[in-house]
Amino acid sequence: MSSPQIRDLAWLKSLPKSAAVLRSSPSVRVRVSAELPFPSISSFDEIPATAAALVVAGGGSLMDEAKHFRARKRPALNLVLIPTIWGSGAESSPIAVLNREGAKQICIGGEFLPDAVIYWPELLDTISPARARRACGDVWSHALEAFLSPLACDSLRGELAALIAEVLRLPLSTDPRWFQAGTRACALQARASVGLVHGIAHVLEHPMRVRYPDQDWGHARLCSVFLLPVMNLNRAASSKWADLARQCAVDQDAVWSVLQRLFELEGFAAALPFLRENWAKILRDPCTRTNGTLVRAGRLDEIERQVAA
Repeated sequence: MSSPQIRDLAWLKSLPKSAAVLRSSPSVRVRVSAELPFPSISSFDEIPATAAALVVAGGGSLMDEAKHFRARKRPALNLVLIPTIWGSGAESSPIAVLNREGAKQICIGGEFLPDAVIYWPELLDTISPARARRACGDVWSHALEAFLSPLACDSLRGELAALIAEVLRLPLSTDPRWFQAGTRACALQARASVGLVHGIAHVLEHPMRVRYPDQDWGHARLCSVFLLPVMNLNRAASSKWADLARQCAVDQDAVWSVLQRLFELEGFAAALPFLRENWAKILRDPCTRTNGTLVRAGRLDEIERQVAA
């Protein structure tokens, strides 16, 4: 399984205008369309049969849909991804997470890797401080849940510990270095698994988006909101976190300081009724089953008490 090539804008702009089509997220559509010479489309079904490449500029959901479309319907099409925010790592991951009828469908395979990735730091101007912080929480959730995963080996935990040390030095704000950190976190968690934070995010994203369509209840925010409560639960349930952190020289106090800054008490209060209502479904989510500690039905109350404490 080969990694996608890292290209630059000059390379992309050098492609013949007729060789590719462009699809981009609404937040960057005007700017991207103005700078790239390719015709813009609003649906993957609009891609002409003569197109040789698909260029996609957007977040994780749009990139994953593009990866799935190419793999299933147009495998000969070259796919170039331009992430507009970090966190998901979708631009270099062999995983495509799809939203289907209010649930997450996860597809894994080498066919979901793009051909090329382009990082365009100037597009970060479109990101609000709150959204940037939540994207950082997405990276942190990948790294910490993979670190605690029962499927991780010692060498993988060593790599994750090195990544954790690096991201501790990054600000919880807009910084292009988060792109590479997010890519690495996603690649490393793909070799192990994630846990309860992702089980919660996968189940709650749809109902919370429906109830609060204007409040950015996407995957990254849910990960940021629940990372501290779940890590508190893991820490209280067993000595695994403390033992592994000491073994791998992870600065526990520094990590907890970050988790406290990522946590949103108001957001947690808004999400709590949805957590209670969907707890049984969360327990059945495949990610929950690979949490760092065993998650039982009665631990819903513990999550609430951990935050209150």
